[in-house]
Formats: sequence, structure tokens, C-alpha cells
Amino acid sequence: MPRTEPTAILFDIQRMCLQDGPGVRTGVFFKGCPLRCRWCHNPESYTMGAQLRYNARLCTGCGLCAAQCPGGLHTFDSAHRVRHADCAACGRCVRACCYGALSLAGAPYTVDALLDAIAPDRAYYGDTGGVTLSGGEPMAQFDFVMAFLRRKGGLHVCVETSGFAPTRHYLEMLPYVDLFLFDYKATDPQKHRELCGQDNRLILSNLQALYDSGASILLRLPLVPGVNDDADHLRAVAGLLAAHPRLLGAEIMAYHRLGVGKRQQFGLAGDMDLPNATPAQKQGWLDALHALGAANVRLG
Repeated sequence: MPRTEPTAILFDIQRMCLQDGPGVRTGVFFKGCPLRCRWCHNPESYTMGAQLRYNARLCTGCGLCAAQCPGGLHTFDSAHRVRHADCAACGRCVRACCYGALSLAGAPYTVDALLDAIAPDRAYYGDTGGVTLSGGEPMAQFDFVMAFLRRKGGLHVCVETSGFAPTRHYLEMLPYVDLFLFDYKATDPQKHRELCGQDNRLILSNLQALYDSGASILLRLPLVPGVNDDADHLRAVAGLLAAHPRLLGAEIMAYHRLGVGKRQQFGLAGDMDLPNATPAQKQGWLDALHALGAANVRLG
């Protein structure tokens, strides 16, 4: 029997990205993630399947969605309410909505379909740009990622990862990946578990395995004011960079509230609703790391 080509579930393809690797890039966002970071700005990536998104600001209350929903999940009393937990993401309500208030996050792509989707962007990559595989966690759909990497041709590919995946998978993809954007979210294992749902032992082990194998790695530092920006963590970041001089440095990824509104649109609970990090806080983190000797840290 012929082998079945792997299919990925993606929730977004973003053009002209300038923050996710060198040059002009296409961001490919995969569904599925093994972590549950409390500040996540892409909560629609948690699960692998498609999810219904409801934007209340675009809803006119016409009720056409309710007439099409086989499960009766749309109700109109004082406001339009959606029972997300029972939604099978059939898409009938989306097709009925005339105003864009309803949409589905998550669609299947073959490797051919993804290559076709990014083909128009190649003219903008120049000598430094390319594709960044992100999410969610692209490693959660490893078979597809490997199939894509084997067919990437001359594309420059970054993989943005939490580091929480089997070590053998990282080592298998290493010859095909130009740059790993590797998250370092908390130093203390228990605190990492409290903030992200898993401790960081596997993550640190994978970072070391990639480093020892000669991978190009840029650390990414998600920092949330008052949550994981304590002095011990910043000292640990500086120490990690000093102990691994072949790392390409680190980028500070400051907290923003985008994930709060998204959680509401997908009917997801969340317990972190903080103000955006201020310019002064961002500069304070940068100054502290530079004072600790981490000169190769910049704001993302």
C-alpha cells in the first residue's frame, strides 16, 4: 500500500513576520501543545482539533448561527452565548454568519498545500528570510514537520519550540533546521510546573543535547512582570549564556495581554490577566541582564 502523506492541523499562516527569526519570514502556526503556560498568547493552539472562535464585537445578534447549529449551542438572551465545551466545530454556524463574528481555528494541510501557501512569500525572503514553524508546539506534529523539512529545498527554516518533546526528535530534525528559537521560561523546576504545567528537566536536557550537537540556538525569554522576572531567574539566564558561549544570545519576549481576549473568544478559562509589560520594565530586564554580563541579550 502507498504511504499516506502526513497532514498537519494549522491555525494560522502569517506573512511578512519580522520578529520570529532573521529577515522577512512566514510564520506557520501548528495546533497542539503539551504545556499550559499561564500567559500563553495563542491559547487556541492547546488542542489539536479545530475550535470555534466567537468575536462578540462583530456580532449583530441576528440569530442565523443558532438556526444552523445542530447542537443548539448558540443562545440569545441578554447576549449571544456559545457553549464552546460541547462544540464539535462542524462549521455550520460559521458559514451562516454574515459578519465574521464566528470562525474556525484549525485547518488541515498537506506538505504540498503548505509549500503552495508559502510559495508567494519566497520573493520577499532575500538572503536572510524564510519560514518559522511555531505554534502551539510544532514538535507535537513531528511527522509532518519532518516531512516538510525533507522537502524544504533551500528554504531557511526556524523552529520555535518550548523544548518539551522527545530528544530523539530534535536530533533527527537537526540537520534540516537552520535555527532553533528555544524558550527558557523559568529556572526553578517546581515554579516551571506551576506556570507551564510541566517541570523543565526535559527542556533543559534537550537544550543541552542540541547545544552539544552543534545546533544554532537563540534563547527566547518570556518575561511576565512579577511572575517570572525575579533576580534568581535573571541570574540563571546570564549563567546559562556564560556556560554556553556558542548560543546566539537571547531575546526578551515581554508579556502582553493578547491571550486574555483570545481565551474569551474560545471559551477558555484563564487566571492571568495582567497589564502589558511597560517600556520601563522591559528596559529594566535588559539592563539587569547586561549588568550580569549577558551582553548578547536584546529585546524581542
